[in-house]
Amino acid sequence: MQAEMDKLAVDERTLTLRQRCLERKTLTPPLDGDPRLALRSLQASEAESSWTLRRGRLTRDLLRGVVFAVDDLELLVGRLAADSPEGRQERPAALEALRQQYPHVLTPGQSGHCQLDFSRLFERGIDGLSADLRTLRDNAQGKTAQVYQSFIDALDGLTGMVENAALTAEAAQAGASRTRAAELETMAAACWHVAHHPPRTFREALQLAWLAILGCHAGDRAWLVSPGHLDRYLWQYYREDIAAGRLTPEMALLLVEGLYLLVNEAIPDGLAVAVMVGGRDAAGNDITNLLSYICLEALRRTRLVYPTVGVCWHAGTPAALTDLAIELITQGYANPAFFGDETIQRGLRAYGVPGSESWDYVNSTCVEITPCGSSNVWVASPYFSTCKLLLDEINAQAQSANAAQSFEQFMAGYRLRLEGAIAQAVEAENQSRRTRQQYGGKPLQSVLTRDCIARGRDIDDGGARYNWVECSFVGLANLADSLYVLREEVFNQQRLTMAQLAHILDANFEGFERDRLRFLNAYPKYGNNNPAVDCLVGEMVHFVQQACGHFSVEPDASPYVPGAFCWIMHEQLGRECGATPDGRKAGFPFADGCGAAQGREQAGPTAAALSVTSWDASALVGGAAFNMKFNASVFARPGSAQRLLDLVTSFLKLGGFETQINVVDQRILRLAQANPEAYRDLVVRIGGYTDYFTRLSPQMQAELILRTEYGDV
Repeated sequence: MQAEMDKLAVDERTLTLRQRCLERKTLTPPLDGDPRLALRSLQASEAESSWTLRRGRLTRDLLRGVVFAVDDLELLVGRLAADSPEGRQERPAALEALRQQYPHVLTPGQSGHCQLDFSRLFERGIDGLSADLRTLRDNAQGKTAQVYQSFIDALDGLTGMVENAALTAEAAQAGASRTRAAELETMAAACWHVAHHPPRTFREALQLAWLAILGCHAGDRAWLVSPGHLDRYLWQYYREDIAAGRLTPEMALLLVEGLYLLVNEAIPDGLAVAVMVGGRDAAGNDITNLLSYICLEALRRTRLVYPTVGVCWHAGTPAALTDLAIELITQGYANPAFFGDETIQRGLRAYGVPGSESWDYVNSTCVEITPCGSSNVWVASPYFSTCKLLLDEINAQAQSANAAQSFEQFMAGYRLRLEGAIAQAVEAENQSRRTRQQYGGKPLQSVLTRDCIARGRDIDDGGARYNWVECSFVGLANLADSLYVLREEVFNQQRLTMAQLAHILDANFEGFERDRLRFLNAYPKYGNNNPAVDCLVGEMVHFVQQACGHFSVEPDASPYVPGAFCWIMHEQLGRECGATPDGRKAGFPFADGCGAAQGREQAGPTAAALSVTSWDASALVGGAAFNMKFNASVFARPGSAQRLLDLVTSFLKLGGFETQINVVDQRILRLAQANPEAYRDLVVRIGGYTDYFTRLSPQMQAELILRTEYGDV
């Protein structure tokens, strides 16, 4: 398999398009649809009393108005044309008018963060799927018939959007060289075909998939819909095209690279878009194929922030796939990540996903897990600052005449406080869900999500099979370290009273530096394979699992699912939080996932991995990232790549949820701080997602530099 990949020739096309993507980034129009088109559509439908019908027409009109651009090297159509200067000036006023006149259009809550279901679209094509929906509409009544009509209108809009793509490719043929004109003719023909009919080839399926994803973004405001498992839903087209001589691995690689570049063109920096490869089928058989390798290999030349490519790893994953991901990582590529398939499937089954479906999941953007093609899961809703709640409890007990007399009593109060925060969050999420049921609507995403068609319900009205909400608990490592210090200082050794501890923390350790250093250095810290402190993380994870299990979310009593995913919130919530008993000063970022706090891993990466796997991560379906950082010089040593492979696979076999790795040294990061223009494309892993180092806030840059940098593996 690797030998075939080695034959793929270097193509300057991708490298040139990569540079153009970086240069065009500031010109990319917003991805949530043109507010000018939205205003015109809603004004035109004022006489219609049904919001469901108006929403379908709105999606249709937004999609018909999408304008594309194509340059002289792109092989897929799907890059949004830059706005004119006048258009950029008009958008803010139109958006404000939209907010004022139709406030219900901008409904609260999340959207996207999923992989779509392409099976029916690929099997029937847009026209065939529309015909099926017309039959369902004609046999339905009332609201259900209106829902089906909104689905039909959305597909009509998708047809118009794909035809716009075809016309763009045709128009570009004027003045093109003979070779380029032939490429553009092929691109246009593919778009004309899939505008109405099922895809017949790998190119057509890939083209339709991207335009459908883009359509959900632009027509439904469903953000961060990911390509997901390309190696699964495109595999039959790849295999048949290769057998028929219509496609070569080299061309397939170029097309996948083209998709990756289009994703980077479309999505603003600082977010996340996922591709996942490998894994198992419902019978437990490995389903890695050559396309899995191509999806990883496409990172080599694109080397941009999107997509993150995750390896769905299990004990039967081919060694060659793991080797390729490790090779990319050791060469400084931040995007490959490893997901523990066994752990994740176990967690999904615990939340009610049957074994026949638990294999078919994706990291929806960063590390949050959602079922493929059937998800209306809201992720990171909301983030909980576990340490801010700890400070609230410390202050409350310090001022109470009935302060806890034991650590167990203190923890009872803290757990009650945390559960109260969860209850408030659930009510807020349910209110958002009720608003979306009444005023929402995402007809195109609904068509591409099981079981919206079968139920005759929009995704915002409970049409999807899975309607969970996934919240996220930030700062668990800081919490565990703090609880250990608090237990020793206040209860076991009785060196401080609760009031004295509160006073020290409120002062941000000013005048109490000796106490801070004692808190920081005299007690064990999570991340060093010390069961005495590691178990506190496990106990908190078990508690939040139970606490979340006491609640359900609308519209169908779905589970409220915990995670430890941070994105950038470990920096933001840390900035908003006072000093904590672990020796952390006010404003300093929290730990960036389920690993140790910055600089506290003193026993090396193996000990850190053992700490993270000392507790059951399967409950954290909302995501649990374990970040590792190595000095780049480590991998110049013989055998270091093999040792990293052994570390990663051991972590996953022990029950690790996900791990991602930065291979860059502090010297490079500091140079990038000083000269950002020279390091515009330096990509790093943050708290479950990938970003450009130079666009991070100064606080986030400092946090990344301060993470423990392993000098060996």
